[in-house]
Amino acid sequence: MTKAVWGARIRLLGALACAVLASSCGDMTREGTASSYLILTSLTTGSGEAVLLSDVVQVVDDVPTFFNDPGQASFQLALKDPGPPGSPNMPTVNNAITLTQYHVEYIRSDGHNIQGVDVPYAFDGAVTSTIAGSGSVGFSLVRHQAKQEAPLKALAFSNQPLTTIARVTFYGHDQTGREVSVTGNIEITFWNFADPK
Repeated sequence: MTKAVWGARIRLLGALACAVLASSCGDMTREGTASSYLILTSLTTGSGEAVLLSDVVQVVDDVPTFFNDPGQASFQLALKDPGPPGSPNMPTVNNAITLTQYHVEYIRSDGHNIQGVDVPYAFDGAVTSTIAGSGSVGFSLVRHQAKQEAPLKALAFSNQPLTTIARVTFYGHDQTGREVSVTGNIEITFWNFADPK
């Protein structure tokens, strides 16, 4: 009787282990298993500059005004494995990657990275663009509401600019649903710069 109970327990544990492995297997095959990936070839301001000088407030017709700062990201599609015979570097429809979302996080090189105190709050935004060879997307690098929150709001009356690195991660999936992400950095200096005449 003891052997029968022991055998039943082993079978039960084995069944539970199989169930756990089967449920996690789907996640494991989706993480990093896409047949293609994106190379972030450039991350710039909306006007193509490598460094963003972000004006925290601009006076327009004697009224303090806040504008967002756009960014531009360019991508190149690459294959993990060679493509079909005769055209090994030619992606198929399944290899195309659709971008759906991005995340912007600000960090400082001195390690002072408390959001809303040392750096602006991180945020998520939406994009929709399918990259089949090469392409680019526009996005918000700095939201205008961040300029009305700490620590940027205080810079309107400060003689000390704030320099950060914006770490931007783009998320998407190939056409079979497998997830893809790519990250790049751009330098930003925030200050109340002189308004154009």
